Amino acid sequence: MFALLACSFFLFSFTANRFAEDFLQQLGITKISADQKITNSILGGYLDQYGLRNAKNIAAGNRSAITKDLMAYTKQYINSVAFQKEYNQLRENNKPKPNTIQNPEEMRTGMIDQYKKSITETEANMKKADASMKNIFEPILVTLRQELKNAEDPNNKMLAGYKKNYGEMLKSLEASNKQQLADWDAKYPANQLLFVKERLKQFMEETSNIDFTAQLIEKNGKKYFVNQAYEHKGNRWKLAYRAGKEVVEPARAIVQNWIEEIK
Repeated sequence: MFALLACSFFLFSFTANRFAEDFLQQLGITKISADQKITNSILGGYLDQYGLRNAKNIAAGNRSAITKDLMAYTKQYINSVAFQKEYNQLRENNKPKPNTIQNPEEMRTGMIDQYKKSITETEANMKKADASMKNIFEPILVTLRQELKNAEDPNNKMLAGYKKNYGEMLKSLEASNKQQLADWDAKYPANQLLFVKERLKQFMEETSNIDFTAQLIEKNGKKYFVNQAYEHKGNRWKLAYRAGKEVVEPARAIVQNWIEEIK
């Protein structure tokens, strides 16, 4: 089945001042539910169709008007404080945390502390172990004590190499952190409208060249495209096809204008 609202939510748009209860009642949802579905569809990138019990029953002649209402409402909601709050939370949740590395002294101290801790724990386990198990712990302790001695050695080659390369490693890490932050800012810009704009562009791409005249055949109770190439189209292309020309064309016109408005 095709849910009219599923396509409309995918368009990421809904109508404004005519929000009144009429068209929402036709869809069988409340304002709270509509707002949540818009948020889920735009921020989550998926079609939230759950609970749209009346959508499939809307007469074909009314679908174009309902789509325009839905899209205008979405446009209004996208500019609301409530949506901005949801978007800002998503943006913050995806903000990359800077990667860090230990400086040479931290590396040395950490190694020493870890070996001392392991020695203490192993000695404690050895005291509680049966006599038959002591032979197992003794070589472990020998190894740990030697590793501790190596870590405490001021001429430790591994630590010396780490110290020598630390400056370059730090520069590389800082560059990586800077790039990650730039990528995040590009994907989640401070202005939520720029994020929405990318979703709108995605809709325009995925609903272009829809063949609304494509013929279907039924096999074993399921419909298939006569043109087998269409069976390989994406789910959103197929949703747009099922929505029909009277839904998709006015939606595309509104979306295109909206894209041009967002600077």
